[in-house]
Amino acid sequence: MDPVIALFGLGVGVLIGLTGIGGGSLMTPLLLLFVGTPPVTAIGTDLAYGAVTKTLGGVAHLRQRTVDLSLCWWLAAGSAPGSLVGVWLIEQLHAAYGDDFDDVLLICVAVALLVTAVTTLGRAMFVPAAAAREREQVELTARRKAEAVAIGAVLGLVLGLTSVGSGALIGLALILVFRLTPHRVVGTDVFHAAILLWVAGLAHFAAGNVDLVLMANILVGSVPGVLIGARLITRVPSHVLRPTLGCVLLAAGLGVLSKGGVAVPPPAVVLLPVAVGVAIWAVERRRPAPISRPAPSATGVEHFVREAVAHAEVRVDGDPVRRDRPQLAAHLADEDVH
Repeated sequence: MDPVIALFGLGVGVLIGLTGIGGGSLMTPLLLLFVGTPPVTAIGTDLAYGAVTKTLGGVAHLRQRTVDLSLCWWLAAGSAPGSLVGVWLIEQLHAAYGDDFDDVLLICVAVALLVTAVTTLGRAMFVPAAAAREREQVELTARRKAEAVAIGAVLGLVLGLTSVGSGALIGLALILVFRLTPHRVVGTDVFHAAILLWVAGLAHFAAGNVDLVLMANILVGSVPGVLIGARLITRVPSHVLRPTLGCVLLAAGLGVLSKGGVAVPPPAVVLLPVAVGVAIWAVERRRPAPISRPAPSATGVEHFVREAVAHAEVRVDGDPVRRDRPQLAAHLADEDVH
């Protein structure tokens, strides 16, 4: 067992459980920059280990009732075939250009990381204003189903090519397009990613792009990490965690871009993310603290029903009469309610 790789897996696993982000976005650049894994192998191995890790996280979120299952299946209807197209495309390009394609692939991964970083930071900075429109479950009209399939197809293609985006980009769509509550965003994001990663990971395994020994070392850390993260989700404030993760992704994207042959000044890889983090911290200090919304629970539903009954309006001979709970119970026993 390689303890360094296992430690990488632990850290990334905790982030996946907490935010739904961090699988391909962090593990792929770690394998590229610190382990020296070939790009195609890094992408395939990352997707394969991510399938196992996010399955465990998805089951944990499903038990906590933070998953919109119907929406997951419609997203997967587009993302699963999209990821297969991405895997096929990467194989065709690698066969056509050989090792010369590695630098191009590194740049593709770097661009995906930078887009993910920008969307993660934008989500942290600007999305809190949409909190009033959040909901626990999406009403799946024909239009919503078509949107889910289309979004899934595009992001599945990106994932099949780069291993990046199953968490951050899908999560952004769940907020901006489908307007789910934060807990539902993370749970639905992780559960859908598990479905998507099994499809893409098995395709890369069939293509011979998965290093099973490397995958096993990652899983030693990521399996307990994702379970820990799922348990901590209600304790760690997302308005602190997400900007931090966005800055880490920004640094990773710049680092991979440099490895792909683009002239990125080494100090910029560290100083730019730090400067962005400081700027966000300064803005957050002036912003009112966000109001956390707890995950749905049976107790909350029961309370709502009791309050509704306590202030219910009944009609007696067509005239509205407000009753408190004891009076209402007696009235329902003795009178006809219209």
